Amino acid sequence: MSDLEKLLNGVEVDWKILGDISEIYGGLKGKSKDDFTDGNAKYVSYKNIFNNIEVNFEILESVKVGLNENQYEVKYGDVLFTGSSEIASEAGISSAVTNKYAEKVFLNSFCFGLRFNSDIELLPEFSKYLFRSQFMRNEISKTASGVTRFNVSKKRFKKLQIPVPSLKIQKELVSVLDTFTELTTELKRELQKELTARKKQYSYYRENLLMFNESEVKHLHMNDKSLGEFIRGKRFVKIDMISEGVPCIHYGEMYTHYNTWADKTKSFVSKDLVENKNLRLAEKGDVVIVAAGETIEDIGKGTAWLGEEGVVIHDACFYYKSDLNPKYVAYFTRTRQFHDQIKKHIRTGKISAINASGLGKAIIPVPSKEEQERIVTILDKLDILTTSLIEGLPKEIELRKKQYEYYRNKLLTFPKDAIKL
Repeated sequence: MSDLEKLLNGVEVDWKILGDISEIYGGLKGKSKDDFTDGNAKYVSYKNIFNNIEVNFEILESVKVGLNENQYEVKYGDVLFTGSSEIASEAGISSAVTNKYAEKVFLNSFCFGLRFNSDIELLPEFSKYLFRSQFMRNEISKTASGVTRFNVSKKRFKKLQIPVPSLKIQKELVSVLDTFTELTTELKRELQKELTARKKQYSYYRENLLMFNESEVKHLHMNDKSLGEFIRGKRFVKIDMISEGVPCIHYGEMYTHYNTWADKTKSFVSKDLVENKNLRLAEKGDVVIVAAGETIEDIGKGTAWLGEEGVVIHDACFYYKSDLNPKYVAYFTRTRQFHDQIKKHIRTGKISAINASGLGKAIIPVPSKEEQERIVTILDKLDILTTSLIEGLPKEIELRKKQYEYYRNKLLTFPKDAIKL
């Protein structure tokens, strides 16, 4: 018998109907958009409930509430729920009030609260886990109905049954779950620290490998005629993009999809569009460089195109054509050395941008082809290590999350006698 089974072995648990042991109250009523500007009171937002298993009092929002207004206050021990969602499985997400707050706190209009009767002994620390357990989530989801948006039916919600174990068992369960939560959080923190350290290490080697003494290696402006040229792409829009056809790179994808190099694209455009709009294509060995973004830091990063087929380039990008190793150039565009040179030439605004002249003013060290290849080989290895960690981190976190949810659901599964509703 496992420790979990021993903990719950022979435990008698009363099952109670929510409508018999609690009351439901609504969120703020009679409020306009203006009431949520420069408010004099605090309220728990929909997002606060959705994102937190227990209410986070550090991120309360403000609302105007008059002295004589008849509004429900949030109290210690309550469990708050989101009232609706675009999908049924996410309707009625809970957040328990596990701390007392000195000031009056109200509830978002699109949410509702559950307050247990004074004779019901249910620890808020237990409630926070109970109502997020898979069993209760399944039951709560069944109370929601709708087409484009699913709303929780309070009438059906009141008929739900919940287990109410003794305070002793509640405390033991909370202790186990709190410990597991802390371990999971600590692991996530350690994994994130490892990722940050690897990124810093990678950045350090990249910066230093691409730094040369000017007396030993020639340095040239990137638009030097003997070296290369920047060619701007031509405009196409997202609705032009299709699932197959001529490979294309939209500037927005440079931030979300592409790294140092690519030989395949996420998106395509039609051959007719390429011909009718006379779109420009980068060839194998060119480096695609993003030239527009919301912040200065977004601009200038390059991706070496290594595909056998030409790739259509968006007009918010340039492609750099040169005899340099394309990966060498791509790595260089991701250094502080390069970015410090181009940022003075970036036009700022709602969307910041740089032109070919600004990019061309950057000076790049030009070592021998053999040295370029050596540097690329080293950085490729570091890139693989860092990328594998970046990809592995979410998987590891998801694995731990599933493990945590398994034990939580196991701990919160009680024998249930039939109750007539």
